[in-house]
Amino acid sequence: MPVQNPQDLFVWMLSDVRRREDRAKTICQELSGLAQDPDVKEILNSWVFVEDKILSTLDHCFKIIGKQPVQTTGRLHDVFLEDFRREFNEIQHPVAKAIYVATKANSLMHLHLGEYAALVAMADLGGRYGVGALIESCLSDNLAFVERMRRRIKNIVETRGEMRRAA
Repeated sequence: MPVQNPQDLFVWMLSDVRRREDRAKTICQELSGLAQDPDVKEILNSWVFVEDKILSTLDHCFKIIGKQPVQTTGRLHDVFLEDFRREFNEIQHPVAKAIYVATKANSLMHLHLGEYAALVAMADLGGRYGVGALIESCLSDNLAFVERMRRRIKNIVETRGEMRRAA
């Protein structure tokens, strides 16, 4: 899609974020299946549930602006998943695997934060404050996930350190 004005750019970026969120849901399902830490698995399964809400919210944004998502072709998530699978298979230690899965899931969500911040600003610039509020709710969902996973990573590391000191 040729981008000829700021609205075209907004629709293209919103479409790309929507496609990436759909792909992120699939990735989280796969990560959850590989997660050996029950807390990490639960967080990822919860995120899959939240992804449905985010996708619905993004679809509503398109409805409000009277546009349909356009085709985008980014391969970022595909490359992410290829690298994840290869690297995960090389890790032997269960605690290291738990930290790796949690860290990669968190990294994936961090990529989305910047996109959402830009979309909120663009929606506001275009006078679409309701759309901006909806996109900002997606941003806050992503932030909540990042923070929850950060705390779990910290807990895994601290618990492992305590076990090592006790031994």
